[in-house]
Amino acid sequence: MLKNVQEELNRFAKYVISQSRANLTRGKKNASKELWESLDSEIKVSKNSFQLSFLMEDYGVFQDKGVSGTEKKYNTPFKYTNKKPPASAFSQWVIRKGLKGTRDKKGKFVSRKSLQFAIANTVFRKGIKPSLFFTKPFEKAFKNLDKDLIEAYKLDVEQLIKTTVNNK
Repeated sequence: MLKNVQEELNRFAKYVISQSRANLTRGKKNASKELWESLDSEIKVSKNSFQLSFLMEDYGVFQDKGVSGTEKKYNTPFKYTNKKPPASAFSQWVIRKGLKGTRDKKGKFVSRKSLQFAIANTVFRKGIKPSLFFTKPFEKAFKNLDKDLIEAYKLDVEQLIKTTVNNK
């Protein structure tokens, strides 16, 4: 029934997703493309309301809002306290980035596993800097959403009145 309102919500969601994807790419936060590909939206229409949800991989919120480390703090609700990220979480990332085991100062070879462990320790201490890849486009588009929705609702009501008058 409220076709224009639904179209406006779709337009809003598409803008937020496309800008978020662009931000991921520009910010070089797109190593696996997993987060990029997971960005989506869902609109549920019921008799008296619309519900717009944004979907992404679980870790996307940590990339967006950041995570404070034990040494470096960010303005974020998330923080590492006593549990480190698992070293295995960096396995594919290390491969995609082309990082290889090297020799340490004593000439001893550092394996990929040791490299993953070192990265996990660094993330635990320094955290994850907020990228706001999703927050910025969402907030920018949200500023105009109320005006756009009111205009779309007005068009839907006009169409409803025309349909009602023509059916009499």
